[in-house]
Amino acid sequence: MIVMDRQDSFLLFKQYDHGLASGDMARHWKDEYFTRADLRKDVEFAVANHDRAWIALDRNPLWNREKQQPYSFIDYPLNEKIKHYEQGIDEVQQRTNYGAALCSLHYTSFFPKDSSQSVIFAFISREIRRRERIFGRMVKHVSAEERLDHFKLLQFCDDLSLYLCMNEPGVEKDQELSWFKDGFRQTFEFASEGMMARWEDQQTVTVTPFPFEHSFMVSIPFKNVYKKHIDECGMKIAYEQGEEGIRNVLIKG
Repeated sequence: MIVMDRQDSFLLFKQYDHGLASGDMARHWKDEYFTRADLRKDVEFAVANHDRAWIALDRNPLWNREKQQPYSFIDYPLNEKIKHYEQGIDEVQQRTNYGAALCSLHYTSFFPKDSSQSVIFAFISREIRRRERIFGRMVKHVSAEERLDHFKLLQFCDDLSLYLCMNEPGVEKDQELSWFKDGFRQTFEFASEGMMARWEDQQTVTVTPFPFEHSFMVSIPFKNVYKKHIDECGMKIAYEQGEEGIRNVLIKG
């Protein structure tokens, strides 16, 4: 769950809904910037479904007593989160091996490779073996550079979608979430210094340099859950009865 703390309520975006918006972005990526057109469908599926792991977890958001807010994707209990990470990658692999390898790279990138936590070390080890099996069996050879380009595409679309969810629409640049205030971490041949997003108004975000074929709209559902209702009814009921909304944003150059 993506959790935005407001004065009287929490704005909650399901991870899978945010992931589908990432997939919309990948589908609009310029053909000239896309490495290996023959793998495009696999990459697009991976980007759109990279957060399948969260479908079950986000049906019933858990309450974080220590922080007095719902658990988010950042602080969700580790053991349960990792178990679902693997399940999500398994589900992607039912459709595309290469897409599953990209999702595996994405999830393992969250953790240090030399982690001393046994659950993290075991997860990374299993995913390394998964990727070795996938790449060893692929009929089409994919170079390390091509894999990296697709992985960066997944993470850029993920980050841009998070940018839309985790900032208040229309926010001034100096008030943005620190993660993205100075631009995105990914670089590409056409954007050697990375890309920058900016809220032009409450429904428009500009991206420079612009990596997409044309301007397009993304729509991300959310629920607005009032803190008073959580106090009165508990997280489960308050979430079920939360106000539904959709964040519509035009992405343009």
